[in-house]
Amino acid sequence: MTWPVAELDNVARLRILAAAQPSALFAEEVVDAPFDAVWAVAADLERELPVLLPDVRSMRITAADGERLEGHARGYGGVRARFDIVLRPGWCVMQSRFLLGGMAAVPDGGRTRFAFLGGFRFPGMRLLAPAVEPLVRGYGPLVIRRLRDRLTGPGR
Repeated sequence: MTWPVAELDNVARLRILAAAQPSALFAEEVVDAPFDAVWAVAADLERELPVLLPDVRSMRITAADGERLEGHARGYGGVRARFDIVLRPGWCVMQSRFLLGGMAAVPDGGRTRFAFLGGFRFPGMRLLAPAVEPLVRGYGPLVIRRLRDRLTGPGR
């Protein structure tokens, strides 16, 4: 018997990815805005990702081949990372050498179910995960709150 992965929506797929990652933080909420409006903000990685993620100063897309992108992020502490990105409607997964990130969205009536994933990817993270979890617990809800603010802020 095979698992019907094709029948899962994008948010469910992101939840599975989070469950497989020892350090992953995952947040999911229903946003009171239509899918097209939500995804227009979430998918604008260069302009909106630095607004949504408190530790990202800039994101620059440096290469694109269909839904596969390469991006370079810079943090406020000077940290830099190159990301391989898959971006399609309702789905974005990004991974660097040490980080994993993702966003997913699906229509929910006139609203949108939105999910955010973040995590570290390095050896020994399974052992460190319990110590890191209290530090990052509020990060996912903060990202979703910032997304809501972008959708309801001035000019929207």
